[in-house]
Amino acid sequence: MRVIDQFFGLLRDERGATAIEYGLIASLIVIAIVASLNTFANETISMWTRVSTAMESVR
Repeated sequence: MRVIDQFFGLLRDERGATAIEYGLIASLIVIAIVASLNTFANETISMWTRVSTAMESVR
């Protein structure tokens, strides 16, 4: 088999395409989870800061 035939054989091979697609989907899901957790954490910190400020003003 010639080197060019091997090269074109690799170009036509689609066996790894599904694994790559699943990897891309999983990475997008992880990015979405991290972004939403970051927003949730910021809101929670803000809430506890307001609670702390309110408690100190009562004293």
